[in-house]
Amino acid sequence: MRSGEDTVHETDRTTWVLIDGENIDATLGNSILGRRPQPEERPRWDRILSFVAGRWNQQARGLFFLNASTSLPMSFVQALLAMNYQPVPLSGNADEKVVDIAIQRTLRALREREGDVVLVSHDRDFVEDVSALIDGSRRVGLLAFEEFRSSEFAALPGLQFFDLEFDVQAFDAQLPRVRVIPIAEFDPAQFLR
Repeated sequence: MRSGEDTVHETDRTTWVLIDGENIDATLGNSILGRRPQPEERPRWDRILSFVAGRWNQQARGLFFLNASTSLPMSFVQALLAMNYQPVPLSGNADEKVVDIAIQRTLRALREREGDVVLVSHDRDFVEDVSALIDGSRRVGLLAFEEFRSSEFAALPGLQFFDLEFDVQAFDAQLPRVRVIPIAEFDPAQFLR
């Protein structure tokens, strides 16, 4: 599940956490559940910031990218603000992938800034920009459902991988996922129900 090492230990650094909510929601609903998630099956977004801050021992600042082309979900925006995320509501033409465009621009802008980066997405559209951030001066991570992340990310040396459910424990309910289980983690009781 993980690659790379935690080599930077400066607590005054920031980790930028970029969330592609559309991608995570689509993967969860379409690929894992096959239906709209129930409330307990939705990610607890606050756990992501806590996990990243604890894992890399520094503050984590979350940017949550939203497609607001048709409407702005104010109750969700308020919830994000309460969890210390910066909502990034975007609009554009129907043929524009506004969230992807904004995340790509943000990844490029982060090349010129100090700090570490964790991308929360499975999308291969970000491979080139994530690769450019892996320069030896920062930690770069990808947080997603392991079995659905683009295989192109695996070819990036130094990229650390985190699983949204198993590492972060971002869900209140166990998801019906089929995954390769390291033998050290195998518990037959999970299959004898």
